[in-house]
This record gives sequence, structure tokens and C-alpha cells, in this order.
Amino acid sequence: MVTPVIIEAAINGVASKARNAHIPCAPDEIARDARACLAAGAAIVHSHNAEMAVEAARAADLYLAAWRPVLAAQADAILYPTIGFGGTIEEKYGHHAILAEAGAIRMGLLDPGSVNFGATDEDGLPGPPDFVYANPFSDIRHEVAACARHRLGPSIAIFEPGFLRAALAFHRVGRLPAGALVKLYFGGEFDYLGGTRRGVGFGLPPTRVSLEAYLAMLEGTNLPWAVAVIGGDVLASDVARLALERGGHLRVGLEDYAGSRAPSNEELVREAVSLARAVGRPIASCTEAARLLGLPR
Repeated sequence: MVTPVIIEAAINGVASKARNAHIPCAPDEIARDARACLAAGAAIVHSHNAEMAVEAARAADLYLAAWRPVLAAQADAILYPTIGFGGTIEEKYGHHAILAEAGAIRMGLLDPGSVNFGATDEDGLPGPPDFVYANPFSDIRHEVAACARHRLGPSIAIFEPGFLRAALAFHRVGRLPAGALVKLYFGGEFDYLGGTRRGVGFGLPPTRVSLEAYLAMLEGTNLPWAVAVIGGDVLASDVARLALERGGHLRVGLEDYAGSRAPSNEELVREAVSLARAVGRPIASCTEAARLLGLPR
């Protein structure tokens, strides 16, 4: 049997309407966009709050304002947030517990490494901006334990090969919570934070060789995986079709997308659906995606 494709829509991230007018920011916009993406074929929706520097309770309230209308219309929708704000990992991850207890999420964030989220300057050198996304091993352990405690399938962000090495260490010793989905994030030709055509300063390039390197690391694990291009267009890259041919899944959306067009999230989902069908893969519903991932109930 052919495995259905799980499509994730990452609908906003740190991007703003100045970059693309279709990016949803307010809770009602996020709700409408999420429902449109689910109707178009997405099984997972990932979003950020426009208010980022807020405590866990406020962050959870904002997520719930956006997601309750989505869950009211489609109870099996798979939604998950980003990391929060605070000086400790307990503060930054606290909204996950609130959202899990509210029954709003079955998936949690897991970023098992650190990375310089910069671009290249006018001389082609790394930076600016100078933004180190730091996740020490103690924080990674906290995220893994929190996912296990709250029965959340970890959405594992792989920005660099070292991230995957750390995730696989948990998997080898049986400590990776059920429901994991490995996201292989390749670096595109546009700046992730600003959308300028200077390229991101991190990640493997979206090529066949890069994907094969990650797949060699994943060999024998049976972990489900998806591809995305940060600061580019995954569907126009070399890795999207190859991933579908190799049994992988797709992440699209305006958090990641950068290019000459100004598509909506719904358009990107529909394009992903079209590519999957062209390769001969059916599209996973939310319920099918939860089953394929083994998400805890």
C-alpha cells in the first residue's frame, strides 16, 4: 500500500504582512487560514502568535482564541505552537502544558539543537542579524520530558545535522515520545527573517545529495519525516518530489516560503497536494496522519 502524504502548513512564523499580505496575524485571521489549509489538504497546522514576548498563560490564551474555532469545525485537526518567551525553559515551554490540558494540542515542539538564525551580508559573509537560537541539552531534555508527560507527539525541527544526531540519541534509547515527526529544514536562497535574496546562513542546501545524507542518518529508524525549505520554495526545489518518491512528507507555508510570488497558505497546500498526486501518493486526512504518526490520544 502507498503511504498517504502528511502535509503540514506553517502559516505565519516571524513573517509579517509587509512581506506577504496573506500572512495571518490576528487570532481570527489564523483561524480562517488554518481552516482553509485543512480544507485544502493539510493535516497539521503550525502557527505563532503575533504577540511573542508574553508569559505562558497569555500565549496559551492567544493560541486558544485562534484554535478553538478550528477545533470546533474539525475536532481531529492537528495543531501545535512554537516556543514561548522567558528566561528559563520552564517559562518558554509552559504554554504547552496549558494547551495540552485544554485538549487543544496533540503535538509539541522539539528543537534538539542550536543554530545561528542569520543571513549573509552584502559581501556574502554570514550575518547580520546576530540571533543565536540556543537550546542546550538540558532544555532539550525538558522538551522531551514535557512531550512524554503531556502525551504530545514531538515535532522535531532539524536545522542542522547535529539536531538529528541529538534526536536519534533519544530514539536509540527508547526515550523519544510516541508520535514523532522529523522535519528536515533545508536552507534556501532568501533570508528567513527578512525575505531578502541573500540566503539563509544555516542548513544544508535543498539538493538530492543533502536529502540523501539525512536519509542515511535516519536509515533503520522507521521515523516519519518531512522536508521543508526555510527561506525558499520547497515545492520548486529538488527535494520535494524526491521526498515524496522516498516515502516522506511535506511542510509548506508562509513561515518558510520566500520567492518572487506572493501566494497564500491555501495555495501552497493545494500545490503540495497536486505534486503528491502527480507522484501517485494519496493525501492523509487529520485522522490518518495521527494514525501514521502514532500520536497519543
